[in-house]
Amino acid sequence: MKIRQLSSNLILAALVFLSSCGIQKKVAKQEADPQHPKREFRGAWIHTVGQAQYVQMNSRQMKDYFVKMLDQLQAAGINAIIFQVRPQADAFYKSELEPWSRYLTGVQGKAPDGDFDPLAFMVEECHKRNMELHAWLNPYRVTNSELQTLAPNHIYHRYPERFLKYGTQLYFDPGIPENRDFICKVVKDIVMRYAVDAIHMDDYFYPYPIPGEKFPDDVSFSHYAAAQGFSNSQRDDWRRNNVNMLIKEVKETILKTKPWVRFGVSPFGIYRNKKSTPDGSGSETNGLQNYDDLYADVKLWVKNGWVDYNMPQLYWEIGHPAADYAKLISWWANNNYGQHLYIGQDVKRTLDKLNANGESQLKEKMELSRSYSTIQGNCFWPGYTIMENYKGIAGELAGNYHKYPALIPAYTALHHKSPKKVSNLEEYFTPEKHLLRWVVKGDRNDPENAQYFVVYRFKSGEKEDLSLARNILKISRYTELELPYEGGKNSYKYVVTAVDAFHNESAGKSKKIKL
Repeated sequence: MKIRQLSSNLILAALVFLSSCGIQKKVAKQEADPQHPKREFRGAWIHTVGQAQYVQMNSRQMKDYFVKMLDQLQAAGINAIIFQVRPQADAFYKSELEPWSRYLTGVQGKAPDGDFDPLAFMVEECHKRNMELHAWLNPYRVTNSELQTLAPNHIYHRYPERFLKYGTQLYFDPGIPENRDFICKVVKDIVMRYAVDAIHMDDYFYPYPIPGEKFPDDVSFSHYAAAQGFSNSQRDDWRRNNVNMLIKEVKETILKTKPWVRFGVSPFGIYRNKKSTPDGSGSETNGLQNYDDLYADVKLWVKNGWVDYNMPQLYWEIGHPAADYAKLISWWANNNYGQHLYIGQDVKRTLDKLNANGESQLKEKMELSRSYSTIQGNCFWPGYTIMENYKGIAGELAGNYHKYPALIPAYTALHHKSPKKVSNLEEYFTPEKHLLRWVVKGDRNDPENAQYFVVYRFKSGEKEDLSLARNILKISRYTELELPYEGGKNSYKYVVTAVDAFHNESAGKSKKIKL
């Protein structure tokens, strides 16, 4: 299938789905081995805002750092990187819309040396390791303090009336339609020019409230609210609608550009407190709320299919008096409308909180996340703690929870057909190597065709079971695998499957080999 035809077909199907505002249910996961799931999202957030280390590196050093980072995260079983590429309306990539990030070179608008493009490099290096790259954008934030100056080419200088100061920070005014258009333009630019697997937004929608200070959107409210059907007493509803429109329009932008690229959010961990909801549908918590304080109606986005995955930040401890992790994970597991749900885990808080036996909460949290059929994985904050092996986290993941490789859960709501099987599976000998090779059917530029491969291995007489992660020898984007030498006495069956861009897996092609 040609890309143009694929895009139009997927766009049509997806836009029909969005316009219907229905619930696209997916089949609940059924893991043959719940302790070692074959399919699981295993992400790590790599933030750049506030990070000082990149400013101190030249492009060569930064490349080396990224390579080391990805090697370490891959060794810990991470299969998706959430990389912050737009921390403050600036860019960790080449952009004609926004200046280079201050957190990259120390001065906003200053390019890195050697024509270096961090996002392009990270995409390439992630895909070499068959890890996903999710481009993480903060939609509204422009500065973190009054001390930060904006580059001469920053959009603020052209349209200062479209921005608001709240506290000491500068923001796009979410109520102005042109700002939504601009953010969607930024998203389209990234999706069109880079082979990212997803666009990601975190918990910063309307800013976290400052006690005693009102968000200064009187002008945009008076200008737009009445025309959009909101009365003077409905400012909260109007604000929620502004964010709703942004989320819906971002999703539609992605669909019209590359419909196989996903859109995910990682909201603050509390949707609403039970006491705030007339019907008692909120969680048994007592904290800041997405719906009421950040104007983020996450449940609506998930229900309407405006996001492809939801990753709430459940950073509290089990037993926390205001926001108990155990209660929150149960609430989210039962309020995600059958869509992809991953859990945001705070590494330090998880490992620092010890029980009476001196053990951290990692085991209990991981077991809880895997106990719900509606949860398909975890994401760890921050990814740097895994690199540092904070209190042994990298070893715990590699040796236990991520002992075997895992495929990303399939996005069957976007596309549900399996790709074609590989063909011509054969042994191949060179003077130096013994290889297993195969041939891909179809154009690999077509996301419905094979993008990567899963190689399973079974001992002679062992039951061939592709549902068990322990039988996976390798997950790779390459069409060959080097085989070991075991004296020519051991017989194995190798099975190779193909997986498309939506993570649908084909049937296997097998071959018996003696090593």
